[in-house]
Amino acid sequence: MIHAGVIGGGAWGTALAQVCARAGLRVTLWAREAQVVADIRADHENKLFLPGVTLDAAVGATGDLQDLATCDLVLVVAPAQHLRSVLAGFSSFVRPGLPLVLCAKGVEQDSLKLMTEVAAEAVPQAALAVLSGPSFAGEVARGLPTAVTLACADEALGQKLAQLIATPTFRPYVAGDMLGAEIGGAVKNVLAIACGIVEGRGLGRSAHAALITRGFAEMTRMAVALGGRPETVAGLCGLGDLVLTCSSPQSRNMSVGLALGAGETLEAALSGKLSVAEGVASAPAVRALAAKLGVEAPISEAVAAILAGEVEVDAAIQGLLARPLKSET
Repeated sequence: MIHAGVIGGGAWGTALAQVCARAGLRVTLWAREAQVVADIRADHENKLFLPGVTLDAAVGATGDLQDLATCDLVLVVAPAQHLRSVLAGFSSFVRPGLPLVLCAKGVEQDSLKLMTEVAAEAVPQAALAVLSGPSFAGEVARGLPTAVTLACADEALGQKLAQLIATPTFRPYVAGDMLGAEIGGAVKNVLAIACGIVEGRGLGRSAHAALITRGFAEMTRMAVALGGRPETVAGLCGLGDLVLTCSSPQSRNMSVGLALGAGETLEAALSGKLSVAEGVASAPAVRALAAKLGVEAPISEAVAAILAGEVEVDAAIQGLLARPLKSET
């Protein structure tokens, strides 16, 4: 039986463990939290991050990364800003050519590197792929229909991985452009905060639609500047994920924006939340990366400025509306 490992015991990591089990794989999920490990072992449920979902009997849990040393593939779902340290702890157990599927979405703050670049430095012996797309953990865990992008530079490996984790309700589409897939996932989290602010401020559906569209233009410009392809960003990992994340309060990032738009402080918006809103950590890195690339990204810049306390919400909105008129393309 093929053995899959999952690094990260949050809601998304647990949902992906459930996907792998439904696909017929034996699964070992590594979690930092002892409670998560104990609850999965005792009750087949992640009561801390994904309560109410009974996990397949094929899903086991561990707090020791060495238990993933014999896995045939590993899905890495650690938060973007912790990916480097987690992979450093796992590197001694990674044999040459082990497929690592990166499922975190973000840009590393210190280095401005994407997750594949971080992983290539931390575990150069691994074979990398990226999983990204419109997917809420609770829906995926319950078996609701979901389609995602699985990007891999090695087409044969990408096809093999897609076949391994696909189920009747979880459909991976294979792509070769990992950079495009990554930037879509990273930037959409920042844009979701912006959409939440628009919603929380009561600016209307027209403004919401305009922000998604112009945000997508920012995302595409950044992907192309990095060497990605616009058609990748126009797929599930870019436009698809953007539409989902910017259209539902289920999105952790949009919920932060909703709170900010309603007048709450960032501290209040984040208080009491166990799950990570990746866009909060990625916003300053996305702003800095856009500047480094010479790419115009006014919406991402405005979100980063709001989160850093450099500008008030209303002033940021007025700044965007006061930008000079220009061609759409």
